[in-house]
Amino acid sequence: MCNTDVREEAKRAGIRLWQVAEKLRINDGNFSRKLRREFPPEEKRKIFEIIKSLKEGEKNAATHANHRASNYRT
Repeated sequence: MCNTDVREEAKRAGIRLWQVAEKLRINDGNFSRKLRREFPPEEKRKIFEIIKSLKEGEKNAATHANHRASNYRT
């Protein structure tokens, strides 16, 4: 299977492949088809950066949600 490193990194980060496709501004079906062939190194690097930024964004969103929730507790 091609691009197993991309698939595994997204899974490890808790990021869905459709989220990566959205950031690339392509249809998730097209992204799935692109995954069938190995990405060039530059494109792969870009995808890993997207996964990292999505993971950090989710982590920040969870932190802010927890902070807001703790402000409402008595």
